[in-house]
Amino acid sequence: MTGVPSYVQGAASVPLIGETIGAQFDRIATRFADRDALIVRHQNVRWTYGELARRVDDLAVALCGLGLVPGDRIGIWSQNCAEWVLTQFATAKAGLVLVNINPAYRRTELEFALKKVGCRALILSPSFKASDYLSILREVAPEVATSPPGKLRAAALPELEFVIRLGTAKTPGTLNFDDLLAKAGADGLASLARLSETLQFDDAVNIQFTSGTTGAPKGATLTHHNILNNGYFIGEAMRFTEDDRLCIPVPLYHCFGMVLGNLACVTHGAAMVFPGEGFEARAVLETVEAERCTALHGVPTMFIAALDDPEFERFDLSTLRTGIMAGSPCPVEVMKRVVERMHMREVTIAYGMTETSPVSFQSSVDDPVDRRVSTVGRVQPHLEVKIVDEKGRVVPRGDKGELLTRGYSVMLGYWNDADRTVEAIDAARWMHTGDLATIDGEGYCNIVGRLKDMVIRGGENIYPREVEEFLYRHPKIRDVQCVGVPDPKFGEELCACVVLRPGVEADPEEIREFCRGQIAHYKVPRYVRFVDGFPMTVTGKIRKFVLRKQMTDELGLVEQKTA
Repeated sequence: MTGVPSYVQGAASVPLIGETIGAQFDRIATRFADRDALIVRHQNVRWTYGELARRVDDLAVALCGLGLVPGDRIGIWSQNCAEWVLTQFATAKAGLVLVNINPAYRRTELEFALKKVGCRALILSPSFKASDYLSILREVAPEVATSPPGKLRAAALPELEFVIRLGTAKTPGTLNFDDLLAKAGADGLASLARLSETLQFDDAVNIQFTSGTTGAPKGATLTHHNILNNGYFIGEAMRFTEDDRLCIPVPLYHCFGMVLGNLACVTHGAAMVFPGEGFEARAVLETVEAERCTALHGVPTMFIAALDDPEFERFDLSTLRTGIMAGSPCPVEVMKRVVERMHMREVTIAYGMTETSPVSFQSSVDDPVDRRVSTVGRVQPHLEVKIVDEKGRVVPRGDKGELLTRGYSVMLGYWNDADRTVEAIDAARWMHTGDLATIDGEGYCNIVGRLKDMVIRGGENIYPREVEEFLYRHPKIRDVQCVGVPDPKFGEELCACVVLRPGVEADPEEIREFCRGQIAHYKVPRYVRFVDGFPMTVTGKIRKFVLRKQMTDELGLVEQKTA
């Protein structure tokens, strides 16, 4: 190997936080007791840190009163709401392991998640959008309807005892969340204080299921130390203070909401502001204006939707300063529009994965704009990253390879899944991300694609992200994703799936002609398909394997057999 190796570490003068989430929360809530902590517009909730802390303690005492003990798993299956935030901090204070359940899950996925980690309790919303959560739960565990509340004995879910429903209505077999918020007595609070002294920051506090795009979902097990420190340093990168007000339209069940959102705020005394149960562009614009938000989080598709709102110009977004665009590759052209039109001149890009709590790289508010629009920034404090080739050897700066992360942020492992844990985390505790990246001479990282997304056309490696970034320059293209589709001659060919801007028309040849002479001939998409949108996860990540299957079927192609 020649040149400087692609290895970076995040030196820091600020030490890691060596305490539990509950201890840190109490410290912040005392310091900023009279400042806004939680604003949930669709529920008319507006609590100071002092008020939030009292409710968190009441809920933590009630959960302990049910007989739940440190280490027990408690699931939450709900859209964004105040109760979700209360549960996040109350479970941490009670030593429970919060299990985030995707709001899009259906019967089979719910049953798998609850059984995999052995949840003793489940907090659920009655319904959200087209999902009737109570009905789905009864399909899995019909015994709910006839069991006394708190005494469930379900054949399919033998470890589940407590079902706690949100909302004011009563449902047979369930406890009511609001009833658990009764004011805690002095004895209960004293008991909670004693319990908190026994908890350790390396204890598991959260299980998040990865998307399961290849096989069954895996339960990434995260500690207080993992996510508390990640939230803190994410906030530091945005230069958060108690004066900041963060609009959080991303889902709480995902790290983006509960870590980049809630924990970044709580570690700095900033306000958490939720515009709705789920993402709606108009609600975000209204909330930023009404609440004078200084920061906004979102995946690229969310920012695109806000910018394209027909009434965008009437909203005063001048209070915005920073925020994070992450969750999927951030198109350069979209980033530039966010900086210029949404006043987010200090917007940052973050990169990571659930298994690393999640952020490994983040740009800084004072990074040059060209760096912020073309990279994911530099390594976070206290973390190490290296880029390796297919043989595990560190590559020179600027060369492509797989990104590996090591440090405080790496998960304990996948819950009850030693084999898949060993596949992901090697003997030296490096987390293998599966992402292809480069690191330049100044330490800035560029994500060039997924190992599994890379298209190999006749021996030439094509990184879809590269072609997508070029196509975003076309004035008629609003959004684009490129996937490999089977080809009998070359093995794979590139297919560009294009979403056009409203009111314009284009044909495939026009798009291909735009590419010719500008990018290598083998990167010019053989196929161009015009689509209305892309298959996505709830968090806005493109499900490229689904898109590939759709395009393969639509084009009448046949998967090539491999040895």
